[in-house]
Amino acid sequence: MTDGIDGISGALRWGRRSLAFSFFAQGAAFALLVTRIPAIQDQYGISDGLLPVFLAAVPILAGVGSVCTEQLVKRVRPSRVLRWSQPVVLLALLGVGAGDSLVEAGVALAAFGFAVGALDASMNMLGVSLQRAYGRSIMLGFHASYSLGGIVGASLAWVGAHWDLSLFVSYLPVSVVLLVLCLVGSRWYVDGGGAQEAAEGQESGAQEAGRVVFRMLLPLCLVMSFAYIGDSTVSNWSAKYLQDVLGSSEQLSTVPYNVYMVMTLVGRAMGDVGVRRFGAVLVVRLGAVVAAAGFGVVAVAPGPWVGMLGFTLLGLGLCVIVPQTFAAAGRMFPGASDAAVARLNIFNYVGFLVGSPLVGALGDAWSYRGAMLVPMALVLVTLVYAPSFGGGAGRYGGGHERPRAVDVGPGGSGV
Repeated sequence: MTDGIDGISGALRWGRRSLAFSFFAQGAAFALLVTRIPAIQDQYGISDGLLPVFLAAVPILAGVGSVCTEQLVKRVRPSRVLRWSQPVVLLALLGVGAGDSLVEAGVALAAFGFAVGALDASMNMLGVSLQRAYGRSIMLGFHASYSLGGIVGASLAWVGAHWDLSLFVSYLPVSVVLLVLCLVGSRWYVDGGGAQEAAEGQESGAQEAGRVVFRMLLPLCLVMSFAYIGDSTVSNWSAKYLQDVLGSSEQLSTVPYNVYMVMTLVGRAMGDVGVRRFGAVLVVRLGAVVAAAGFGVVAVAPGPWVGMLGFTLLGLGLCVIVPQTFAAAGRMFPGASDAAVARLNIFNYVGFLVGSPLVGALGDAWSYRGAMLVPMALVLVTLVYAPSFGGGAGRYGGGHERPRAVDVGPGGSGV
């Protein structure tokens, strides 16, 4: 049964809301972890030399979790993977705050990383299938919820640090509240968009499970990696760059990342309207140009306030690329979108792993201003691959959507 003038069923609406909350919870959990890394290091006595090993293990295991999820969803619905991986992430976060030995830190971070891979993959699988059922762009809205969660999580982390709360005390109420709400909300998760979408992709989907799929998916994989190289550059180097290169105060150097996150929220909140009106190809091209301009402004900035403008542009530009990359993968393989999303998700972590060391090495060997030109060039490569985002023109990729609705009951079975 459908309701409303657009013919979207109530089950789909509730599925969209519950999934948006999952994105929010994941953004909050991840921000609570990464913004308290110095406190985690102090709590466990992790040396500066050993810290990169612990930090690298998280995205590596997340990639493993994404690969395993691709195989798991052949037998289990993505909604079930999401339903049980999200609590593991939240409990692992709490475990990070509760331990006092390197072994406990390693186990908690390993569980966090592996579960995050399954969580990221399954969330985006559901997002892609819901967008297909809606028949219009809604993917950016889910990632806007993630950005909002990141802002809330970072703010809560600041409160914990300001009041000198232990990690466990800081994490406990957030983890418990989010855990309960996610479990309740999981009742309304929606799997798939019905039998018609599966039939549409039968020929190009599951039968092309290996080499052919990856060859066709490769442009999107590269775009995903380049986008996350840019993102990790901001998250890892913005504060150091503003303070050491542009001469800002220590207090001011903490602002660029917050500005960046706020602008990703703003850009994603408006992005779906842009995709519906102008198409994904134009939106992605515009995002790449704005992001490249942001890196350019940062590289030539004479002072901290101009540098801040550059990081603002980066947030507006980069924020649209990743959600549209997942959406494009779903359009490219409508009958095997879960496998495509899981494989694409691995390159999220590849970019995260490569970005920070790449900029650091170039900064030490050359200059940090020059290092900013490398992610700028990589983001511009997106313009070459932008046509890959146009598959399914006339259906939330090309700017003229055909609204569709599929009656789906709670728990995800299409009818």
